[in-house]
Amino acid sequence: MSISTSPHSHLLHPNHNHFLSNHPIHTTTTTLSLPSSRTFRPIKCASTPSQLQDPLPVQAQDQAQERVFNFAAGPATLPETVLRRAQSELYLWRESGMSVMEMSHRGKDFMSIIEAAEENLCTLLEIPPGYSVLFLQGGATTQFAALPLNLCAPDDPVDYVVTGSWSDKAFKEAQKYCRPSVIWSGKSEKYTKIPSFGILDQNPAAKYLHICTNETIHGVEYKNYPIPKNRNGILVADMSSNFCSKPVDVSQFGVIYAGAQKNVGPSGVTIVIVRDDLVGRAQGFTPVMLDYKIHAENMSLYNTPPCYGIYMCGLVFQDLLEQGGLVEVEKKNVKKAEILYDAIDGSKGYYKCPVEKSVRSLMNVPFTLEKSELEGEFIKEAAKENMIQLKGHRSVGGIRASIYNAMPLAGVQKLVAFMKDFQARHA
Repeated sequence: MSISTSPHSHLLHPNHNHFLSNHPIHTTTTTLSLPSSRTFRPIKCASTPSQLQDPLPVQAQDQAQERVFNFAAGPATLPETVLRRAQSELYLWRESGMSVMEMSHRGKDFMSIIEAAEENLCTLLEIPPGYSVLFLQGGATTQFAALPLNLCAPDDPVDYVVTGSWSDKAFKEAQKYCRPSVIWSGKSEKYTKIPSFGILDQNPAAKYLHICTNETIHGVEYKNYPIPKNRNGILVADMSSNFCSKPVDVSQFGVIYAGAQKNVGPSGVTIVIVRDDLVGRAQGFTPVMLDYKIHAENMSLYNTPPCYGIYMCGLVFQDLLEQGGLVEVEKKNVKKAEILYDAIDGSKGYYKCPVEKSVRSLMNVPFTLEKSELEGEFIKEAAKENMIQLKGHRSVGGIRASIYNAMPLAGVQKLVAFMKDFQARHA
């Protein structure tokens, strides 16, 4: 990918820091020209990456404190190159005279940031024409209500496949706004499977079919996707914990939504990709902040958006493009997951992953120890080795290693080496 170099690329040099100590408040004050008013145009997905941002900087000098390997499910680890870039731009962003955190969300500087973020996301996912990208707030959980409010009437039937805690919560929230049905649930088998699509008893009148493509807590992941039985129905997906971890055919879906804090940014940003013909159908009592039409018409700027979070997402999208796009990103994720699952399966039962092998997640790897009473010690010793947040979700216990895009291969290799050593000492 070719990205133009800004005349201000010297600001990205790791040794060129902009701290208050270098710019005391008694220095000469510069009067800034406020950007003129602007007529906003809809952002259309481009076929090539945005040229608006400079290449990400090379790794800077090591910090005095060593960074840990953070296996948290979210907020999760971020790419070091992105953090370095954000650090270099924190005090001054280009020629704006201010930080991104201080910008008017309607000014030309932030407009260039959000436009670049959207264009690069469209390139990453190859989003076809006829879709809108929305940068919202409230997490994926808010979308549990926004979906039925935007896509159907109160008496409309919809279908939910429940493969874990998050799809179950989505179903329960939808009960307030339409007539959802659970057409399959993995609860009785502790959410360790994905159903065969042929056994799904879909309602032919269902307005949409809802799935969660990767269950963060239970570690099950769809490897392909069902087709709605209703020829006018749509597939809706919560992709929060595997968003941008691999290529996806967006045209299969009517709506994709995801919290950013797993793979693509800090907490506070929720991304919705919605087919344009589904916008403008909201139920009459839909709160304005949940109406897709309002956000689409206002380019995600109806109210003040999570500006800095969007900026960070944009840097992550650029970083993923510079890695070669999602095909290359998926290869790295497959390699990391194989190393960890092989260690679990090769432990002769000392470690066990309960998930059916064909649907094991590349992002979230849950496992237990043969002696469950040692799980606390495992977590404690791992933390001493700078591997943190390995405790399983409170609802299921055990161990969980979230190995999202930004988790380096070295982190997984270190975890596997620790697992083997721990087994040798405690078996």
